[in-house]
Amino acid sequence: MKFFVDTAEIDEIAALAETGMVDGVTTNPSLIMKSGRNFLEVTKEICNIVSGPVSAEVTALKADEMIAEGRKLAEIAENIAVKVPLTWDGLKACKTLSDEGRMVNVTLCFSANQALLAAKAGATFISPFIGRLDDINLEGLDLIADIRQIYDNYHFSTEILAASIRSANHISECAKIGADVATMPPSVLRKLADHVLTDKGLDSFVADWAKTGQKII
Repeated sequence: MKFFVDTAEIDEIAALAETGMVDGVTTNPSLIMKSGRNFLEVTKEICNIVSGPVSAEVTALKADEMIAEGRKLAEIAENIAVKVPLTWDGLKACKTLSDEGRMVNVTLCFSANQALLAAKAGATFISPFIGRLDDINLEGLDLIADIRQIYDNYHFSTEILAASIRSANHISECAKIGADVATMPPSVLRKLADHVLTDKGLDSFVADWAKTGQKII
């Protein structure tokens, strides 16, 4: 499974990239605007930090305008994935941009039917929002499973990018189902390494080693 981080915080991305655990980044205009910096400049800086796909979202709602914005975003760097919403206009833009050889991330997916449409439009990634489905008492992980089955049935190359991740448990469950990618806040990525028994074991080791008075360096 690939790990993407869902943030526009440059320092967070750089720090996590050093661990080798960041395969890509997902952003949106709202995340970048919170930094108070220029949208295109921040996106380019992120592309320079990570070599994997960086999803940059269009702001237009009409297909022709999405396509124009997508082409502009794709000029930033070779690893840009243009993010478009799962609407008929978004699907039209996806088809055009993907036919031009550009990576496209179709976002705001909440049903298997929507995911099927995105795959047929040539999407590189489909982003089902599992946390938001959980919020309305639906099982977001069931959607991941449904999409996985459909894509495997028809050998679609579109990658399932599990989004709206709320917990470390979401990650392990998505991995078991077979999601290709999970995008998560930096805080969730860090939690993947946490376990109370690891902490307990390390504390015991440190205490025992200290008693020896020895040093390796």
